Amino acid sequence: MEFRYLGNSGLKVSELTFGNWLTHGSQVENDTATACVRASLDVGISTFDTADVYANTQAEVVLGEALKGERRESVEIFTKVYGPTGPKGHNDTGLSRKHITESINGSLQRLQTDYVDLYQAHRYDVETPLEETMETFADLVRQGKVLYIGVSEWNAEQLREAHALARELKIQLVSNQPEYSLLWRVIEEEVVPTSKELGISQIVWSPVAQGVLTGKYTKGGELPSGSRATDQKGGAAMIERWMGDDVLDAVAQLKPVADDLGLTQAQLSLAWVLSNENVASAIIGASRPEQVESNAKASGVVLEADVLAKIESIFEGLAETDPRKTQMPAGREV
Repeated sequence: MEFRYLGNSGLKVSELTFGNWLTHGSQVENDTATACVRASLDVGISTFDTADVYANTQAEVVLGEALKGERRESVEIFTKVYGPTGPKGHNDTGLSRKHITESINGSLQRLQTDYVDLYQAHRYDVETPLEETMETFADLVRQGKVLYIGVSEWNAEQLREAHALARELKIQLVSNQPEYSLLWRVIEEEVVPTSKELGISQIVWSPVAQGVLTGKYTKGGELPSGSRATDQKGGAAMIERWMGDDVLDAVAQLKPVADDLGLTQAQLSLAWVLSNENVASAIIGASRPEQVESNAKASGVVLEADVLAKIESIFEGLAETDPRKTQMPAGREV
């Protein structure tokens, strides 16, 4: 496992982060979830990403249990704040001082730790002054509950404003967590250049496009049992945009490229994401330990210029690149 600095800081994170968005506390049994965490540690993954809203707090609980007994200094634990974990009352969501303060205390208890390495604003809050949010984050840093600050799905202008406030408050805003893959490249035009200028890294989610880039879905083929595409609770709707024949044809063309390199399509897709120097880590999820072990082999893979050009030609015109697709919520969910 290779490691990269997170933003303009001295903190190193593993090139692959284990995330438990759609699995822990919901889709897989706790024993399996723990096995996936242990498999991550075995292959050298030290960075773990969760959020208080995942499985309505249960994902944090499962991760805390799975990491119990692990040397705290040897892992990096990330979580997030914004969405509701209670009855969606008028103060149960957003980035107000009240909600952030109450949320970090809940997260620390569930994760069974005194601090988190990175605390991320899960979305931009249009209803709270940014100054209030950043001042509260600064207080948490000074209290020792949080070491670094990050955000998720913020656009370039929002990153610039938050970074300026962070500097005034003498805290470090080191990361943004956007969606990024061969099929979703909306950060490349504005967010990445701004982030490079400011010393902010990307920790990207859905690097294999919800499994579409792995090749498990084929044109005209049956949907694999238990796959995201068969999940009527939301998974199927999430990947519907990528289930057209044109995309599946392109994904099929990725296989010989991967085969020539001795990689799986998932490993190749992860290596492509990591070829962007502004990406510090790519988040992988897993419902089986073997998936973690396989994906870990993408770390350290260097793709030559001709391979990158071939991949570009395969997906030309298919990837979403409009920076306006990074959208903030119109208001809090209450």
